[in-house]
Amino acid sequence: MDEDLISKKELLELTGISYGQLYRWKRKNLVPEEWFIRKSAFTGQETFFPKGQMLARIDKIVNMKDDLSLDELADVFSIVPNDMKIDKLELIKRNIVSQQTIDYASPFLGTTAVYSFEETLFLFLLEDCLQSGEISLDEGKYLLLTMKEQYAKFEGKPCDLIFIRKMGLTLFLLVTTGSELFFEQGVKVVLRVQVAKKIEELKLKITTT
Repeated sequence: MDEDLISKKELLELTGISYGQLYRWKRKNLVPEEWFIRKSAFTGQETFFPKGQMLARIDKIVNMKDDLSLDELADVFSIVPNDMKIDKLELIKRNIVSQQTIDYASPFLGTTAVYSFEETLFLFLLEDCLQSGEISLDEGKYLLLTMKEQYAKFEGKPCDLIFIRKMGLTLFLLVTTGSELFFEQGVKVVLRVQVAKKIEELKLKITTT
């Protein structure tokens, strides 16, 4: 059995949730349809899940369901950003994005008092990568340009932001989440960020900060 998969039976036993809860969350889109994986097993067809992602998602649902309705949780976990608008000063005041990051991004995103969710996501990704210490401020412009020019092409489908280096040259690219990539010798993958996870984090910060 694949090490990164967990059976439905094991999942229910490990987390203590019921069959009914699991499928209610599925109907409410709290758990993506594609995480329900049908595979042949000794007892016939069984349902499996990506273990790490599923356990992390259930933990978030359980810890948040007392404060948010299932519909509100579904919006937090949705891949496609909603139509919310975010005030620039609020982002700074609530420590979601720093003034330095906003000032730096202005030539690429424009000077505005209110950002779309998508623009806020780009700022949030830049802030996160800069805080990690893995990219320089100068390299940040390539992150912004990559997201601005390529992100819409995924049409809401899960994607990963990847940052690579070789002999001082840097490159950002977006790929479908879970894609395997193979590079020539000497290429270092500095960062691989699951954009969907950052969307969840950002929505939580906006709604609960």
